[in-house]
Amino acid sequence: MTRVRTDEDIRPLSEFRAGVASFIRQVHETGRPMILTQRGRGVAVLMDVREFEAMRDRLETLEEIHRAQSQLEKGEGIAQEEARKRVLKGIS
Repeated sequence: MTRVRTDEDIRPLSEFRAGVASFIRQVHETGRPMILTQRGRGVAVLMDVREFEAMRDRLETLEEIHRAQSQLEKGEGIAQEEARKRVLKGIS
């Protein structure tokens, strides 16, 4: 995901209400999320759906890695050769 540019991507909610289509177009074209504020505080993030899906996929991968690390630390893992045998057995 492209980083937020504070000069372009942090906007008041009142501006968003007045120009929804242009905000959506900007997010889609730049690939950058937009932070919407109310009374000077961040209240929502608008982002392109492709960027959201990519972020969700990366998060799922990181969660799987974390889960695997936890299992290995608890001694719940199996040796690579055993895992290989199980996979090959499952596809034959």
